[in-house]
Parts: sequence; structure tokens; C-alpha cells
Amino acid sequence: MFVHCADPLAPRRADPHYAGEVAAGGVLIDHDALLAGDTAGAVARVRRGAGPAWYRGWMMPSDRYAALWEALAERGVTLLTSPEHYRRAHELPGWYGVFGGATPVSAWLPLSSGRAPDAGSLAAVARRLGGGPGIVKDYVKSRKHEWHEACYVPDLADTDQLTRVATRFVELQEEYLTGGLVLRRFEEFDGTGEARVWWVDGEPVLTTPHPDAPEQRPVPELGFVAPLVAALGCRFLTTDLARRTDGVWRVVEAGDGGVSDLPRCTAADPLMRALAAAATT
Repeated sequence: MFVHCADPLAPRRADPHYAGEVAAGGVLIDHDALLAGDTAGAVARVRRGAGPAWYRGWMMPSDRYAALWEALAERGVTLLTSPEHYRRAHELPGWYGVFGGATPVSAWLPLSSGRAPDAGSLAAVARRLGGGPGIVKDYVKSRKHEWHEACYVPDLADTDQLTRVATRFVELQEEYLTGGLVLRRFEEFDGTGEARVWWVDGEPVLTTPHPDAPEQRPVPELGFVAPLVAALGCRFLTTDLARRTDGVWRVVEAGDGGVSDLPRCTAADPLMRALAAAATT
């Protein structure tokens, strides 16, 4: 069974974004109510005793996922991704310890939403990465579409410029800032695009383009990443992989599979079949 988000304009049907994934017997939650703190209202339409389920829907903060997990459990619905595993896969500090050697070097600074970063604290974090180019993001998202304004820093040792970019990033993220600021060492990729690999219980069940560039379809090397996925221990995970200019495949991001976007050009059936089979084990 699957838990999907309801269409805000027609709450008895699934959000159209996930129309290709909706199967008979699924249940719907009100994602807007959940984010607003109305957990009871979010699950009000979920039938009791529906059993184990995978969540496939819009992203949410880790504390909201934990609240959803508890509210559904009270109604006899057990999400197969635990709150601990959701946070581990969803937020960079959760997966970086396992993937550190296969992903750009990173360091982070916890930060409350709306709080401007302190230049001294930023400089201290940047020193852990050394000089050279880097990017700014939060625990989940970057603002790569505002590359020079709120993402890329030509030299992390330039505290003034780093502070300007980080401050602008926080301003643009507003209340959606997750966890804090992450600084990542910039790595040059070969321009063939990113591959999103979908893992269920440690097995790669589907490889798709990245949703931001569905026309690019690189074929990634998986041998280096499979043991890392197994070590992380999350049942449903995605990894975005890209090839560096020296030919080495790297993990650009990891994420919880339940809230990772499936490109519109990709049929959902193989993924849904793999998840349905895993739900019975």
C-alpha cells in the first residue's frame, strides 16, 4: 500500500503530480495540513487498519515526517520508512558519514530558519574545507538556479563573499531552510548529466535521469556506491550520481526515496512493483 498526498483542490483524489504512481488501495493525506501542524487533520481521511505502507509524496521536514509516522501508526498504518531512516537519508549530515569518501568534502553549520549566518562561524566552517571554490546549500536543498547569487563561491577563503552568498541563500530559502548551512567543495563534472538511482533494500531497482535534466541519460557505475547504500541501512533511498572530469563517478546527493521526484519521462511501474514486493518482506 502507498500513502500519497491529496490534491489540495480535490482532496478525495491524489495530487496530479503523482497520478502515474497511484494504485488501488492507497490512502491520501493532506500535506498542507501536515506542514501547518494539523497532524490529526492531515490523516483524517486515512482508513484505520490499512497496514504497512510506503510514503510517496511531497517533501517535508524530518520532524513533520515523524509526526506523520506517529499519527498513521495510531490509525494502524505503519510507514515502512522509519523517522530515523527518513532523517538519515533526507538530510546531508545523516548520510555524509557513510558517503564521505564518494561525495564532495562538506562541512555544516546548524542554523535556525531566517537567521543570518555569522561571518566568523562561516569562516570557521570554511577552514575545514580549505580554500578554493565551493557551494552553499542547506541540509537538503541548494539554490543552483541562482548559481552566482546564492550558491557558488569562487573561493571559500574569501569570507566576505562567502557571507554574502550564504546570507542571500538564507533570505531566499526563508522558512524552507532545513537544518542549517552546508558548505561543499566544488567538483567539476563532465557535463553528461546526473543519473538518479533508486534503491530498495539495498538493491538498485531503477535508474532514471535527474528530473531537472531528463534529456540527459548517463549510465552510471554502481559498484562503488552499492556497499555505501547497504552500510547506510535505509530501505528506500535515491542517489544522484555524476561523473567528474577525471572520469570518477561521484555521489552528488542522496535522498529519501519517498520524497524523491521521479522524472515525468519515466514509467513508475518498475519502482512501484519493487516497493510492493519489499513491503511483504
